[in-house]
Amino acid sequence: MSASKPYRLAAWALGAFMAVMGVILIVGGGWLIALGGSGYYLLAGLGLLASGWLLIRRHPAALLLYASLLLATLAWSLWEVGFDWWQLVPRVALPCVLGILLLLPWWRKPVASPLGSGALSVAVGLSVGVAVVAQFTAPGAIEERLDPERSAQVINEAQVAGEDWPAYGGTNAGTHYSALDQITPDNVGQLQEAWRLRTGDIATPTSPPEITNENTPLKVGDSLFLCTSHSRVIAVSPVTGDVQWTFDPELSRMGADDFSGWAHMTCRGVAYYDVSDYADTAENGAAIEDGAATGNGAAERDDGPVMPLVPSIGQTDVLCPRRLFLPTADARLIALDAQSGERCAGFGVDGEVDLTRNIGDFAPGGYYATSPPVVTEHLVIVGGHVTDNGSTDEPSGVVRAYDVSTGELVWNWDSGNPEATAPIAPEGIYTRNSPNVWAPFSVDERLGLVYLPTGNATPDQYGANRDENDETYGAALVALDLATGRVRWRRQFVHHDLWDMDTPAQPVLLDLQTPDGMLPAVIQPTKQGSLYVLDRGTGEPIVAIDEVKAPNGAVEGDFTAATQPRSTLNLLPPPLTGSDMWGASPIDQMVCRIQFHSLDYRGQYTPPSLEGSLVYPGNVGVFNWSGVAVDPARQAMFTSPNYLAFVSRLIPRDEEDSPAASASEQGVQPNHGAPYAVELGPFLSILGLPCQAPPWGQVAGIDLGSREVVWQHRNGTTRDSMPFDLPIPLSVGVPALGGPMTTAGGVSFLSGTLDQYLRAYDLTSGRELWKSRLPAGGQATPMTYRGADGRQYVVVTAGGHGTFGSRMGDYVVAYALPRDALP
Repeated sequence: MSASKPYRLAAWALGAFMAVMGVILIVGGGWLIALGGSGYYLLAGLGLLASGWLLIRRHPAALLLYASLLLATLAWSLWEVGFDWWQLVPRVALPCVLGILLLLPWWRKPVASPLGSGALSVAVGLSVGVAVVAQFTAPGAIEERLDPERSAQVINEAQVAGEDWPAYGGTNAGTHYSALDQITPDNVGQLQEAWRLRTGDIATPTSPPEITNENTPLKVGDSLFLCTSHSRVIAVSPVTGDVQWTFDPELSRMGADDFSGWAHMTCRGVAYYDVSDYADTAENGAAIEDGAATGNGAAERDDGPVMPLVPSIGQTDVLCPRRLFLPTADARLIALDAQSGERCAGFGVDGEVDLTRNIGDFAPGGYYATSPPVVTEHLVIVGGHVTDNGSTDEPSGVVRAYDVSTGELVWNWDSGNPEATAPIAPEGIYTRNSPNVWAPFSVDERLGLVYLPTGNATPDQYGANRDENDETYGAALVALDLATGRVRWRRQFVHHDLWDMDTPAQPVLLDLQTPDGMLPAVIQPTKQGSLYVLDRGTGEPIVAIDEVKAPNGAVEGDFTAATQPRSTLNLLPPPLTGSDMWGASPIDQMVCRIQFHSLDYRGQYTPPSLEGSLVYPGNVGVFNWSGVAVDPARQAMFTSPNYLAFVSRLIPRDEEDSPAASASEQGVQPNHGAPYAVELGPFLSILGLPCQAPPWGQVAGIDLGSREVVWQHRNGTTRDSMPFDLPIPLSVGVPALGGPMTTAGGVSFLSGTLDQYLRAYDLTSGRELWKSRLPAGGQATPMTYRGADGRQYVVVTAGGHGTFGSRMGDYVVAYALPRDALP
């Protein structure tokens, strides 16, 4: 056989590359077999090494052997994952490209063989054909439709926002639903940017790693109110975005201007109160006391003496009748006049209440309210974020209710001392390290209940030191009597939580149509993927909850629960297997398989371990603080579930030899006072990609009447998360951190995906109707309102998220239909 020198060199180079890849696959494949994984990589490595060697020797059998390897790879891939395009890519793409190269003259001529060339042409053609067919498949997608004509006979007005958006969730029911219907699936494509505001609050080198812009603005009357990461409040015109007033709390008392050692800096929103909203109350205090008296015999109710609320409506309310309540990052609760932005002098001391009172010592940034308080006729009720996994001696998770007018403490509920709800003594300290409530609350003033989604006593991954109250109230939903703060009922969602599966989202209050008639429901989204549907008066399940067997084998000194509760309404993904591992090539996919089989993983709730455990879904959750949106009229839910695996590894240590801690909630967490630190992080490949195959983020629609997932599909692209900032929008389905909002017009909005878009969807089908490019990450929940010009506006904060990795900024963007397109 003769061949020119360039052809020989080309054959040698490609053959050497194939041989090296073969050796890597042989070594890794043997390791994988030893761990109990697939034998394909070892066999493929042998075939690739042999093909490369034959190519270097310019042997005619090189093409035939490689054609056999490519055909075997294609058959194996289809057997493992079917026609799933994104699963086929790491298995077939690189081998197919090598096959195409071998058919080019530079490499084919030195080993010219009609049989080999023909066989390889067939193998490449079949591979390309499978790739084409896979483009038209959507494995795992559900493509049915909600009934567009369905409508509840009676809608509870307390669950629906109207022309305004006066509370974080639209109303205190947390439905994230508006009765506005000007924007519809037919005209949403005409939405245009109406105005854009820059707040001036941007991330700096002295910001925490998780500085976030998760704010959902409020709109009441002629003002739109928003807060920034540094707890500044801005009031703007809802129609033009022109600034009306600003307020800066001047965060300083926690240690100068350097916040880089903090874990978080977040303001999800402010709360609004208007004394005139309760002007029709027949008798002050009656609504709460009557509601408390109609508790339907709630489970686990404490029937202690009722402490009637005495409203303090007086001169302060005349001077400050419409007020905003701002939780600050240095642990204050400030009341502001909604008209002027001045402090409401009659509230607390100089318009503020010190939330560090009776809390005890904590590191700067280690305690404050990241979520807005909830406001009722008489009370402003606030919880608090506590830094996870710092130590076993963190601040209390106490929830406190203050007089909405004076700031006087009315009651406190400390899960570490749940019976003692009367205001604590001035010198008292709330129970250290008790489970906290960092997510937004919901309130049913008619029933006289406030609903608290609880977290856990720290540390999250080691629970041997928890006491009975920690075990009772952690990772639960607790309903408190508004008048007294006493527990009326509670429902736990994770027993002895070792996975940071705290209850993360605002409970949704909904009057639910059932075969037994309309029932008062509360729906609780959770990190583990279950959507628990309970009677909001009693806490009893409306949708069945099963106790499923859970893996055992906690680290020495700790224990696991034998079973865990799982709602039959859930968006829990199937357990991971080796074939779910992913990558950009066969090599990094193989490494991910090796990692997978090296970790302890026996399904959901595999306990933390010294060798490392896989947590799936991870502690970012299927659902997080961003929650869900519910249409009370259509009895439908719009959701944006995430599917990312995490790894937790316990690290034994002496107190004197603690690992270097991370300021973020990823990396090494010190757990001072516990026998183990913990290392946390996403399950990533050697290239920094998720080791599990996409989708990592989806949207889904649920018919709450049938309790079925009606549609579900991938959502979002890689547009803003590719290496080297390449703007390549691959539709893999990316995570979202920032929740949905839905409207009576049948359009839902979501902005939280890793790519920088606000999207609109048809609620009945989930079909993407429109999208608009945002100037920064939109990790916030949109809201909507009617402006004085008669147009329906959609507003979203676009400021990015430090640890989510989206682009940082300081934008608030409003959209509306052009005036000539109004219906």
